[in-house]
Amino acid sequence: MGTLDELKYKYYNLNAFGKIIVINGLIFIALILLRVFKLSALQSFLVLPADFNSFIWQPWSLITYGFIHASLWHLIINMLMLFYLSRVAINLFRPKLVLNVFFLGIIVGGLLFMAIANLWPTDFFGAGGTLRGASAGVAALLVFVATYMPDSEIRPFNLFTIKWKYIALIFIGLDVFRMLLGLNSGGYVSHIGGYILGYYYAKKLLDGTDIGLGFERLVDHFVSLFKPKSNLKTVHRKKRSTKPTPKTKKESDALNNQKKIDAILDKISKSGYESLTSEEKEFLFRQGKQ
Repeated sequence: MGTLDELKYKYYNLNAFGKIIVINGLIFIALILLRVFKLSALQSFLVLPADFNSFIWQPWSLITYGFIHASLWHLIINMLMLFYLSRVAINLFRPKLVLNVFFLGIIVGGLLFMAIANLWPTDFFGAGGTLRGASAGVAALLVFVATYMPDSEIRPFNLFTIKWKYIALIFIGLDVFRMLLGLNSGGYVSHIGGYILGYYYAKKLLDGTDIGLGFERLVDHFVSLFKPKSNLKTVHRKKRSTKPTPKTKKESDALNNQKKIDAILDKISKSGYESLTSEEKEFLFRQGKQ
């Protein structure tokens, strides 16, 4: 197995947040290359503009801005927090629920950013009128974990132990303080949006309501539009017959083919269609056409 195949194998075996972290890193490298080739202007189509009139021409930026980071330090802090938070949350909740919190945090943070930008003087923002970074989604996960399980602990780099609720209070306090100082206030406004979403999501979940189910169904429907549809006809498993063993070659071949179809269908039911070899797929295709 070549190095590229090994990397692909490792990537496909990562959980959803592991893949998000890798994608963020690859995008950061790609943006550096764009700057080298004087194509950095393309980044403007991915970051979230503060101006609503600009936003309506690139609505996808309400999600894509969460994958764009301004500096290596910005990327490392966000991805490190995302790694620890997702690992804690996925141990207790459905992966899709944790994804709901993360992406809804990015969306709510972005919307609050645009709302404040259109109600506040433009010099309130220190990031050139655009928003970038996964911080709002990370903020949502941080407060979600701290609210739902306030006494859960983390041991960063095995150096010391601290409860998530204290980490959340520290980050919220720092963001409010820096926002009041006018230091990249737009970015910190989006964090506040994430904090609000994470708190509300956790409180409703404690009451037995998952507020992210509608968003989850919408994403599932959108993703299904891009899934390849098989051209194979359905091959039904035939019921086993109690008739005597066939005597002719034609009957014998038919029985052998049916046994092979049954084995392939068993393999699909256990491991999925992609587990089939090219020969098995071709055989199933031929049988489906008969």
